[in-house]
Amino acid sequence: MELTLNDLKELLGNSSPSTSPWKIGAIYLIRTVTMIDTGRLVAVTEHELVLEDAAWIADTGRFSETLKSLDFTEIEPFPDGRVIVGRGAVIDAVEISATQRTKK
Repeated sequence: MELTLNDLKELLGNSSPSTSPWKIGAIYLIRTVTMIDTGRLVAVTEHELVLEDAAWIADTGRFSETLKSLDFTEIEPFPDGRVIVGRGAVIDAVEISATQRTKK
């Protein structure tokens, strides 16, 4: 069996960036093993996600309802600038329609 370079990359897990599910510029709610963050995705590296306009969501209330309404129970915005999230800690992520920057 003969392997092409693309076959080898796929076997090694080095797929092209165009196949990434992450969308630069999209706003995400990201659940990690220890917390929930929201923010606008500005970069994806091999080991990190980089967010701007980020906040720590300390309490979501009813999760499925809050994802629709974006009326989070407790919000702690990060200072302006970039927030780096380790990809190894990510459990799941969902696109949301607005950043959460008002302390609540």
